[in-house]
Amino acid sequence: MADLKDRLREDLTASMKARDEVRTRTLRMVLTSVSKEEVAGSAARELNDDEVMKVLTQEAKRRREAAEAFAAAGREEQAAAERQEGAILAGYLPAQLSDDELAALVAAAIQDTGATGMAAMGQVMRAVTPQVAGRADGARVAAEVRRTLVG
Repeated sequence: MADLKDRLREDLTASMKARDEVRTRTLRMVLTSVSKEEVAGSAARELNDDEVMKVLTQEAKRRREAAEAFAAAGREEQAAAERQEGAILAGYLPAQLSDDELAALVAAAIQDTGATGMAAMGQVMRAVTPQVAGRADGARVAAEVRRTLVG
């Protein structure tokens, strides 16, 4: 069984005992998403830590997007709730790359691949994506690649 999944279950139990409603709600939601992913497809299977991390990343992204949408609609209370859930999920994700670290990785990938111009963006993205897995949002990586190739 995945260690990360066990940790999520243990933390859920602890949050229920502590009567921490936000953490309990968030962890239940994540574990439900993990369970759905395990039974998706032709045969049920157990997710490994990398796959559980991918589900966590997707859920964190959903929380960010929902918070932005609620804030744009003037529903600050719901936006704040989504941000709280996102903060809880962030505790399980690897530390995010800083802008300087991401720029250095992109610059190194461009140099390694010899890429020039926007036509080579896919080539650079294929080189950078495995290096930043889970540590930077894909849109942020694409924006940095685009900025570096154009400028």
